[in-house]
Amino acid sequence: MAADRAYIAENDRERRRLEDLVDKLDDAALSRPMPAGWTVAGVLAHLAFWDQRILTFIDLLKRGVKIPAEDPIAVEWINEAAKPAQLALTPRRAATLAVVTARAIDQAVAALSDDLLAKNAAAGGPINLRRAEHRREHLDEIERVLAR
Repeated sequence: MAADRAYIAENDRERRRLEDLVDKLDDAALSRPMPAGWTVAGVLAHLAFWDQRILTFIDLLKRGVKIPAEDPIAVEWINEAAKPAQLALTPRRAATLAVVTARAIDQAVAALSDDLLAKNAAAGGPINLRRAEHRREHLDEIERVLAR
């Protein structure tokens, strides 16, 4: 039985939304403050970081290495530890990185074989195939800030 690949269209839709947003924002808009000391660009770099994490996990899965389960407590400290580096990127670099990484991860999860999808499912789904969920959460937040 073929794996459910409905996540591909959802990822594509939110990636296009990301691309459209980045295309229309200048550095001043990318530098706008966000809650908790973030900027728009910093949030975009945050998206790139977590997409890159999944690209790394896919590589591990292909090599037969056990992928660590997501720990909600670790997510919090990882976000805080990565935040200074993400905020240090120039606004345009952060925005470009978000788009480039989103394209790479969407392509990678779309290309996973049914066998690798089954291995991911058997491991409890450490590779979140629905990249759109995280993207949507932060794009909604960015749009609310920019609308003010």
